[in-house]
Amino acid sequence: ERLGYDSVWAAEAYGSDAATVLAWLAAGTSTIRIASAVFQMPARSAAMTAMTAATLDQLSGGRMVLGLGSSGPQVAEGWHGQPFAHQLQRTREYVAVVRMALARERVAIDGETLTLPLAAGPGKSLKLTIAPVQARIPIFLAAIGPNNTRLAGEIADGWIPILLSPEHLTALRGLLEEGAARVARSLEGFQIAAQV
Repeated sequence: ERLGYDSVWAAEAYGSDAATVLAWLAAGTSTIRIASAVFQMPARSAAMTAMTAATLDQLSGGRMVLGLGSSGPQVAEGWHGQPFAHQLQRTREYVAVVRMALARERVAIDGETLTLPLAAGPGKSLKLTIAPVQARIPIFLAAIGPNNTRLAGEIADGWIPILLSPEHLTALRGLLEEGAARVARSLEGFQIAAQV
């Protein structure tokens, strides 16, 4: 922060979790954005991710950037016991639930990979009881493959390409534009947080 950096990012795999690190960073800073790169989707329900993002946004005074990723089969299945399948649809529905929750709407979805509330149980649709500071916490998607990169252009506010060689960025940006074109959105303001 003292050196003028825009943001500081914390990652997780199967060691320390990113949320705890970000809370610690938020407590010791006042202006730098705090960001997850990434929160692993198999590790948290979408509702829990929204709760965590809203809490971190409050603790930091509105500086949270929410980076999400599906991780890989070893971490998803071997560490979290979650199936690693239908990743595009799972990501789409997960982000939809996170956005609903952060907007403090009642969360309800009858998707292919997520159903909230469960139809057979007594649970009812709930809404987040705390409000983030930001009107819209930016959501970035980590993506490597072409379909995931298109999805980032379609539903996210930013893209986290990993293992990126900078000379490939121009070609890969075309995939983001294809995704954005699917929903007739502009990529103006869309951010790329590349790990090189």
